[in-house]
Amino acid sequence: MRKRLVQVFGFLASSLGWLFVLVTMAMDFWRISQIGGQGGSWIIKVAWYWSNLWKDCYTDSTAVTNCRDYPVLWSVAAYVQGVRGLLMCGLTLGFFGVVCCFAGMECTYIGGATKTKDKFLLAGSVFHFVGGVSDIAGYCLYINRVARNAFTLNLQPGALRYDLGNPIFLGLVGSFLILFGAILYAITVFRVVWPKRTENVNVYGTRTYMAPGTRGRSLYTGYYRPSGVQGGTYYGQGRSYSSRVSNLSRTTPERLSQRDAFV
Repeated sequence: MRKRLVQVFGFLASSLGWLFVLVTMAMDFWRISQIGGQGGSWIIKVAWYWSNLWKDCYTDSTAVTNCRDYPVLWSVAAYVQGVRGLLMCGLTLGFFGVVCCFAGMECTYIGGATKTKDKFLLAGSVFHFVGGVSDIAGYCLYINRVARNAFTLNLQPGALRYDLGNPIFLGLVGSFLILFGAILYAITVFRVVWPKRTENVNVYGTRTYMAPGTRGRSLYTGYYRPSGVQGGTYYGQGRSYSSRVSNLSRTTPERLSQRDAFV
């Protein structure tokens, strides 16, 4: 029951993370810059410049937006192409991860035996982890580009200083949720990679105690046997001890009677 609950939480966390990442790719305002709007002027004019992965846009104070879509792939800025590639690669790996984890979860009835389902779940957690790292790398690349222009001292004439938009932070939260879900998946099946070792310990050393073969033998007959004992029977020299005792009991009265008669 505990394993199933952890897997359900991992599935919810990873699925919500991939949903956040997928939504950010279609959101606007990845970076934004505001100009104008100085106080004290009898005419207040404000304009916003913002961009996403697919276009650059300009919005004036009358809420009129003019956009310029990015041209063909080979004419787009290199860092934008890198962010696109990393995010799409992460989404592709996440798709395979979701399929493998759904088939390997304990609460589903597909995937085969328990050991096979654990292998599916472990593979899915690896896909999730690698995809989450790929998404984080894409967001960090975009942040690095924006921050480098925002904090540079020698900015080119006509260039704008942009700030980070909400999609960046939402995407980072989604990426960390993906990593968290992958860790929860791996916790439930880590015994597949590192199986628990079992060792047989002999408490009594090299010797073992054996049960008696007959009712007349003692418990330790198979373990300890004095010299001269073979098969549970003692063989002495000459006649046995029981026959000698019986003969002594028979001859004792005769010897006593002869002594009394002599006296």
